[in-house]
Amino acid sequence: MSEAIHPHHETSAWPAVVGVGVMLAAFALLAGFAWEMPILGIVLAGVMVAVFAVGLAGWAREFFQHDEGEGLGPVAVSAFILSEVIIFGTVFAAFWVGRIENIDVWAEFVPEGINLGFALWLTLILWASSGSIVLAERAFESGNRNSSLMWLAITFGLGTLFVVLHMNEWLHLIDEGFVPGANIYATAFYGLTGVHTSHVIVGLFIHAIVFYVVAKGVMTPSRSTLFFGASLYWHFVDIMWLLVAGNAYVIGGAG
Repeated sequence: MSEAIHPHHETSAWPAVVGVGVMLAAFALLAGFAWEMPILGIVLAGVMVAVFAVGLAGWAREFFQHDEGEGLGPVAVSAFILSEVIIFGTVFAAFWVGRIENIDVWAEFVPEGINLGFALWLTLILWASSGSIVLAERAFESGNRNSSLMWLAITFGLGTLFVVLHMNEWLHLIDEGFVPGANIYATAFYGLTGVHTSHVIVGLFIHAIVFYVVAKGVMTPSRSTLFFGASLYWHFVDIMWLLVAGNAYVIGGAG
């Protein structure tokens, strides 16, 4: 006799919470740029970050409490990263079109604040974080949760340091008049580094979620697709930085 099949129906409020966060992001942008209400935009952006973080954390916790890991997780992560390669590819293509079309006057576009040594420091910071996420994943797989949490915290700290230093560099360049739209190099520079930094920030959000589920003990070594995906995504961000820095600082900064 065949076993009875019991359909599984699940309702969850967490996707709706995440959706509210996405909606608030749109309103924050509208308030800051379209409605010319920057204070409201900043407030909405802060609320958006909080709502989005709570929604993702709750959704992840619910999954580890009730669902089973899916075998196609690694494939899905790889497909997602492939789509990200396409996004970066379009930005690189736009950079090279502008570089070639303005090769005779490009030196006039390069500000004094472009510092290849600073880009090297950013590279070392990001690559150190790539090593720490590997150690975090290995510690988790070996059952050493405290060590894994320590390395995850170090990874998060290094990634945050990268973002803060990078944004500080933008502020100094803006003070020199090197703002988006000032010339083709400025537009391309902020396009390349901005897209990459946005991916670093997304990676930090993912790391925060991984830290949460590991600290709560709801993730196990046999169900670690989220950890694998976070690590793979972070390695992708680190590798992509070499291409971004090579184009934005080395090729772009050469007159």
